[in-house]
Amino acid sequence: MIYTAIDTFYLTDEKLKNSPSRKDGIDEATETTLRIYGCDLIQESGILLRLPQAVMATGQVLFHRFYCKKSFARFNVKKVAASCVWLASKLEESTRKARQVIIVFHRMECRRENLPMEHLDLYSKKYVDLKTELSRTERHILKEMGFICHVEHPHKFISNYLATLETPPELRQEAWNLANDSLRTTLCVQFKSEVVACGVVYAAARRFQVPLPEYPPWWKAFDADKSGIDEVCRVLAHLYSLPKAQHIPACKEGDFAFYNKSSESKSQSTPKDVPQSSPPVDSVIPEPKGAIGEAINESNSDKGALVMLAIDSRRDSKKSYDESKSMAPEGEAKDESMPKSKPDRRTEANSETHKDRDGERDRVRDRKSRDRDRGRDSDKDREREEVERDKLKDRSHLSRERIKHYSSSDRDYHCSSYLSKEKDRHRHH
Repeated sequence: MIYTAIDTFYLTDEKLKNSPSRKDGIDEATETTLRIYGCDLIQESGILLRLPQAVMATGQVLFHRFYCKKSFARFNVKKVAASCVWLASKLEESTRKARQVIIVFHRMECRRENLPMEHLDLYSKKYVDLKTELSRTERHILKEMGFICHVEHPHKFISNYLATLETPPELRQEAWNLANDSLRTTLCVQFKSEVVACGVVYAAARRFQVPLPEYPPWWKAFDADKSGIDEVCRVLAHLYSLPKAQHIPACKEGDFAFYNKSSESKSQSTPKDVPQSSPPVDSVIPEPKGAIGEAINESNSDKGALVMLAIDSRRDSKKSYDESKSMAPEGEAKDESMPKSKPDRRTEANSETHKDRDGERDRVRDRKSRDRDRGRDSDKDREREEVERDKLKDRSHLSRERIKHYSSSDRDYHCSSYLSKEKDRHRHH
């Protein structure tokens, strides 16, 4: 069991030899090749996405840490590399969208495997599946890391160490390049960043034959030991002796690809020529109904024969139409063939203009008559509305008068009753 904490993800040689990939039957050479291949993908995609070097370095460290806990047989290298780039861009605050990462890895796969460059449709099912796998793999990485993704790189120590040792300026670029190359190996999960920085400085000094102080040893001032520096140099020398890494299909869950290979297979399977079973173009065909029925009964899948039958029937109908057109009366043909004189043409043009003018006059008259009819109808409607309004006014006036009459009669009745009561009282007294 590997317990992770901030900057304590370091393994021994025994744990690296007994990695999950070895338990699944993957040998050491294949695992090394796949690690280098994944780091190459991360580095190249970071360049295409215009990310800083810190993002690419963080992505490669996360890649190595993940495969120290999981096997190459269970998680595809391309999928994990893309997720590491996406996650590292968030950690280093240089975020890129999932769409950009997927498009870059799709293009890289087409170039590396010599596949035709095709546009990745953002509304296709393939793109949706790729985006889902990207986010799912990112969750797997975070789960295995325990959401502790702190990474410390050796690059920040190199400039300080070289300035302290007072080395020539050309040594700095060489040490920086070696530090970038060390990320392709498992040094980031074996040694601390200070030890890797000391080993990179020592290798660059040996290459440029720059002497470093040994009495007292210079590495002790930087909290490093000689055995660790020698191991770093040995791993880098082994890395440069290996050929260029190629993809090895080791995942048992099936090969994962950013390229849609189904479209390529479909394009290869569909033939461009007419099938041999279809009848020739010039052959005589009987009645279309019987021929089509026989073709359908013979094979429903033979669409080429149906297409040819439709083309032939179209040609026959076109021929019959041309023949009927050619059998026009001779008199009309003669009239058409005879050229007309200039005065005849003028009279025809004048007659046409007169016809046009007469037609325009008739149209204007029709419009005027319609407008008149509409005006009459509107006047009639207005009169009807006025009559109805007068009726409503009369009804309302009558109702008001009735109400006044009833109210006055009620008042008279009440007054008379009151007076009669008063008279009775006086009489009684």
